[in-house]
Amino acid sequence: MSALEVRALKPTEVIMALGQISGWVLSGDGEDIAIKKTFDFVQHTHALLFVNSLGWLSEKLNHHPELVLTYKRCVVRWNTHDVRGLSRLDFEAATQTDALLPA
Repeated sequence: MSALEVRALKPTEVIMALGQISGWVLSGDGEDIAIKKTFDFVQHTHALLFVNSLGWLSEKLNHHPELVLTYKRCVVRWNTHDVRGLSRLDFEAATQTDALLPA
């Protein structure tokens, strides 16, 4: 996904982009700011399959999230360490993360 410009988004750009993705919220502040979403699953194996799929997606994007996996839940946080904030890549990654699951 190198076609996406990787620069820190301005606060107004973050708010506009956040409005385009359902269920994602801002998490942290300063250099630790991220977009975060919690995914709930019926079974632990479904959560594991989601994490595995997310691993393949993150390799494809060359952009890697922070993950917290519990029994039937996975919390995903995207941010761009290189720009010390959020970039368009984070929002594209969030959109593709959502696409891993049926609507």
